[in-house]
Amino acid sequence: MKFFKRIQTRKINIDGVTIGGGSPIVVQSMTNTNSRDWKATVKQIKQLQEAGCEIVRVSLPDMEAAYNVSKIKKNIKIPLVADIHFDYRIALEAIKQGIDKLRINPGNIGSKDRVEALVKEAKKAHIPIRIGVNAGSLKKVYNFSDNFSRAKALANAAMEHVKILEKHSFQDVVVSLKASNIDTTVQAYKIFASKRNYPLHLGITEAGSIFSGTVKSSAGLGIMLYYGIGDTIRVSLTADPVEEVKTAYSLLQSMELRNSGIEIVSCPTCARCEVDLIKIVSEVEKKISTMKGLKKLSKPIKVALMGCVVNGPGEAKDADFGIAGGKHTGILFKDGKVIGKVSSDKWVEKVISMIKQYSVIARKL
Repeated sequence: MKFFKRIQTRKINIDGVTIGGGSPIVVQSMTNTNSRDWKATVKQIKQLQEAGCEIVRVSLPDMEAAYNVSKIKKNIKIPLVADIHFDYRIALEAIKQGIDKLRINPGNIGSKDRVEALVKEAKKAHIPIRIGVNAGSLKKVYNFSDNFSRAKALANAAMEHVKILEKHSFQDVVVSLKASNIDTTVQAYKIFASKRNYPLHLGITEAGSIFSGTVKSSAGLGIMLYYGIGDTIRVSLTADPVEEVKTAYSLLQSMELRNSGIEIVSCPTCARCEVDLIKIVSEVEKKISTMKGLKKLSKPIKVALMGCVVNGPGEAKDADFGIAGGKHTGILFKDGKVIGKVSSDKWVEKVISMIKQYSVIARKL
């Protein structure tokens, strides 16, 4: 597995999941169920677990929701983070209920003494705290017209609260500095990373729908990851949170930072393509999405599905296996060698069969 040269940060443990200190970048998401309904929330968390989510966050809008933390915890297998706004007493109750981590927002959690009260109890319980700064909840950010000044305001807000935690010798700290504007977000993270070595949780907040949000998040997160910034990420989408997890893994795999099991290489098609490649790739991806255990493979399986002979043979040879299209057919490659032909109506069946074969071999490596 290839890593970009990452900025070294402190190592933080969240109920057995390590972030920072060179650990693999951890994928997070957040439930969108009513957390007062603990059964519905558990059901969604289990779906996220199945998709590969490694840490999950739940919003606790009131005490009724906070009382459900212990019930949720007993029924899931990944660390649970409480998202707290406005009322610090909800965070105190979440600690009593056994939460694994707190996320507080300096823009609305209240006075310094309230933050200190949280720090005191979190320290006793050995619970990490994420200082989650959002541009939308910090009015002073919008006092500035340029992105750099806004970024400085975000970083300063984070530093202000980090220093409160440090005053109490509390160092199990994670920091995020999110804005909807990519430039503001990237610069804020760069500023903070130059001042402290706490692990950084990345995200572009209010990124948008499954399409526009994926594009915007990938652009912003990709910049930061390329420069070695980031220890854990959430792709924020106005969509089913399972899609956030899928997108996060796809992004990390494209940058060779994590393995999501299968890498599909396919061409955009043109007039030379004489098979319905768009339909074939769509069907393959749909079937792959239902296959279990792929993220546990020791290395990703690379599959090339190419529409014609221009670049097709080269890409197919470079993959673990692949098919380069011809007239209603395709040349099948395995480990760089031609092993036969496949008619276009059998591509999907053949690809899925070979993925299953390769996944058995990969698990044994």
